[in-house]
Amino acid sequence: MSQTTLIREVNKQQLLSGLTFKLKAYFSLLKPRVMSLSIFTSFVGMLIAPAESSIYSSCLIILAISIGSGASGALNMWYERDTDKLMTRTKDRVIPAGIIAPTNALIFGTSLSILSVTILYYVSNFLAACLLASTIAYYIFVYTIWLKKRTPQNIVIGGAAGAFPPMIGWAAVTGSLSYEPLIIFMIIFLWTPPHFWALALYKSNEYKKAGIPMMPVIVGPKKTLSMIVTYSFLLMPFTVGLGIFFSYVYTFSSLILSIIFIFLSLKLKNTPTDDQNFEKKAQQFFYFSIIFLFNIFSILLIDSVLM
Repeated sequence: MSQTTLIREVNKQQLLSGLTFKLKAYFSLLKPRVMSLSIFTSFVGMLIAPAESSIYSSCLIILAISIGSGASGALNMWYERDTDKLMTRTKDRVIPAGIIAPTNALIFGTSLSILSVTILYYVSNFLAACLLASTIAYYIFVYTIWLKKRTPQNIVIGGAAGAFPPMIGWAAVTGSLSYEPLIIFMIIFLWTPPHFWALALYKSNEYKKAGIPMMPVIVGPKKTLSMIVTYSFLLMPFTVGLGIFFSYVYTFSSLILSIIFIFLSLKLKNTPTDDQNFEKKAQQFFYFSIIFLFNIFSILLIDSVLM
C-alpha cells in the first residue's frame, strides 16, 4: 500500500469515527431511556385498543411517537443546558460538555417535533397528531419552562406529559378516546410524583444546587415521604380498577404490585431520614417504581393478547 493510499485510509477512518461520534451525541439528545418508556406505553395503548392497524401503519405510528418523545428530550436539554452543568447526574450531557452547540440542539429538536406530528397526522388521524403536538408543547412550555423552577408541584402538574403516549397510541388506531386510555393516563399521572420524589430524596443536594425546587428541597424529606405514601394509595384504585376492562389475571397481578408499592412507600416513610441506609432505600423505591410501571403495562399487553 502506497503512502498516499495509507493516508487516505487513515483520513477515511477518522472521518467515519467522527461521524459516528456525532451521531451518538445527537442520539443522546433524544433521552433514549425516557423515549423507550414512551415507545413501550404507546405500543401497549395501540395493542389494547379495540381496532386494528396494519404492520406498516403501526410501525410508522410508533416511529412518529418515538421521534416526538425524542424531540421533547432534545428541547428540554437545550433549555436546561445551564442547569445541567450544575448537577453531577447531567453535567456530562452533550450540550454542557460542549459536544453539540445549543443552537444546533434547538434546530434539531424543533425539526423533529414538526416531523413527528406530520408523520402521525398522515399515517393515522388528526386527534392523535393533536395529542402528540400537545404533549410536546406541554412538556416544553408548561413543565420545562414554566413549572420546573417555579414550584415544588412541578412534577405533579408536569407529569401529565409522560402520561399521554398510551392515549396517543390508542387514538392513533381508533381515532377516538375511551375510559381505558383515560384510566391509564391517570395511572402514569399518579405514579410520576412518588417516582421522581424518591429520586429527589437522594439527589436533593444536587437539585438545591441547581435551583430546582423539588419537593424535598422545599418542604423537607418527612413531608415528601408522607406525600409519596399518599400518592401510592391514590394510585392503587386506578391501577386495580382498570381490571374492569380486562381479565382477572390483570386485576390480581395489579393488586399484588400495588400492595408492594404501598408497602415499600410505608417502609421508606418509617425509615429515619438520618439513617445511613435512608438514601439507599429511597433509591430502591425509585427503581421498584420503574419495575412497577413496566410490569403493569407488560401484564396489560399479555392480557389483551392472550386473554
